[in-house]
Amino acid sequence: MDDAERTARILRAVADALLVPVAKATGLRPETVQTIVEGSSVGAVKAGRAKRGRKVSAYSREFGRAYRRHASKMKKKNGDWRSGCSHGKCMKMAHKETKRLMKKRK
Repeated sequence: MDDAERTARILRAVADALLVPVAKATGLRPETVQTIVEGSSVGAVKAGRAKRGRKVSAYSREFGRAYRRHASKMKKKNGDWRSGCSHGKCMKMAHKETKRLMKKRK
């Protein structure tokens, strides 16, 4: 028996030992209390589980690079947009460049 299995058995024994006093105090049957406890622990585990991240597409990576390149040319030293430049124009140019680059690679 490995450590994880031994630990699981110990935890189950502790949980079973706690169910009887709780059942007496609440007036519920031990099976009912066990069902409530197991249901809430399963819900807590699901809630605490990390969400699965998405795989970033090649287009998205390339677009990020293109946007940063264009933004650096369109911004002043203090971070403001230059005259005639905006976030929208930068996005448009970055998309245009990315589409061109992705088409060229195929």
